[in-house]
Amino acid sequence: MEMLSALDASFIYLEAEHSPMAIGGIYVIDASDAPADFCYEAWCSLVKSRLHLSGVFRRRLVEVPLDLSFPYWINDPGFKLDEHLPRINLPEPGRMAELMQTAASIWGRVLERDRPLWDITFVSGIDGISGIAKGSYALITRVHHAAVDGKAGTEMMTALFDLTPVVRTIEAEDTWEPEDLPSTLAVIKQSWSRAGHKAVELAEFVGKVALGSGQLKSELWLKRLEPPPRLLSAPPTIFNQAVSPARTFCGRNFDFERIRAIRRAVPGVTINDVVLTICAGGLRRYLSGRGELPAKPLVAMAPISVRGPEEGLGNQVSAMLVGLATDVDNELDRLISIRASTQSSKIHASALPANRITEFLPSETLAAATRVYTRTRLGVHHRPFFNVTITNVPGTPVPLFVAGARICSAFGMAPILDGLGLSLVVLSYNGSISIGINSCEQIVPDPDTMAECIDRAFIELEIAVKRAGPNLRSIGPPVHREMPSKRADAKQAFHDASQALDKAIESLGDNMSGEKN
Repeated sequence: MEMLSALDASFIYLEAEHSPMAIGGIYVIDASDAPADFCYEAWCSLVKSRLHLSGVFRRRLVEVPLDLSFPYWINDPGFKLDEHLPRINLPEPGRMAELMQTAASIWGRVLERDRPLWDITFVSGIDGISGIAKGSYALITRVHHAAVDGKAGTEMMTALFDLTPVVRTIEAEDTWEPEDLPSTLAVIKQSWSRAGHKAVELAEFVGKVALGSGQLKSELWLKRLEPPPRLLSAPPTIFNQAVSPARTFCGRNFDFERIRAIRRAVPGVTINDVVLTICAGGLRRYLSGRGELPAKPLVAMAPISVRGPEEGLGNQVSAMLVGLATDVDNELDRLISIRASTQSSKIHASALPANRITEFLPSETLAAATRVYTRTRLGVHHRPFFNVTITNVPGTPVPLFVAGARICSAFGMAPILDGLGLSLVVLSYNGSISIGINSCEQIVPDPDTMAECIDRAFIELEIAVKRAGPNLRSIGPPVHREMPSKRADAKQAFHDASQALDKAIESLGDNMSGEKN
């Protein structure tokens, strides 16, 4: 029995019928080289033979009465593999558009909590997708965000995949054993035994934060660095409203080498900077087309993996806020501005291990706060924390295979929440980078249009870089204006966030009173 971390538990508490908290993906598999006898039953046998390679496959959630502690994972005593491997046939004409619509429909449903929190849908009938053999198939995956983060989710799926067309033989012994469902008394006693450890961990945590903050203050050059955006400083947009379970999705693939060429041409920028700029240009074009582009630049939240080589499953992430310079018309100027923002955000985020802050909140407090926030839909009653989530999930640079068949494309999915109704998942795989647009009918009813905007933004950035040519070498590092009045102050930012949430709660109360009257 293993207790969830506070961050993992928060994904359980945040979940509602209108906002499932799963992450996942689409894998399109070309059956050209698959064995002639490969079928759905063979797929099920393959999964069964590899269940022991990831603990996620056979562990289920146990929630504690009255939220007296965070939930626990146990080895599921009632595990049934067939409950996790549904099969569907894609509606005609079986193109990529139908596959993405089907995936969006699946992702709009909440996973059942009386079993391990994952499933993989086997999809046949995709003969309308060009470039693959007849009889090919796709996999649509879901796994609860409480169980894995994006990086761990990728590692979970690679347990089922191979690096060559030859199906590997798994020699490791399956030592998994089911556990009995614990009694209420047992889980409460287990949680109380953790209380003393938490006090020691809290003292260590405070010391590390103080040390990190002191080191930042001692860096004189940091005083010239424009601070990153604050929470709740983002402008209101159409992306920041209530979400619905009617999910929408569209994905696009980009040649990694073309993105790498832009990175090489512009001194000092990273692949991540280039991808963020492409996304920013696409969002600017999309919002302009709808007459909804705000005067202030959009702010993105970019999760950062802090997973060490010895970390287990679960979420090991921090986050940074990045200004997307959507108020800047010139593509190169936008790239340089985003480069400066990512540098600043990474430095400031390093002082505070944000992924551990919630560890020291009482479980009942965290549960109550997150559930009230979700169930009252409080997220639409205050300024957005940020406008869009852009998460970068590293995949493999080489092709992967399922039972000898090559995975020819992959797209990522992430959850959306009230007030945070757009998530872009960037997934690298085998020389390509895909961008998956995750939203809902109410916010982005036309994800294909947004995908076209991102396509166009990529082309425009390429053209701008080629036109600048050798002049790019003289740009040099960005010069940051000293802005003491806007210096990032954690205490002030927390105060601002608290005031905004207080106003949101008051507004919600006024609305509810008005409805009663």
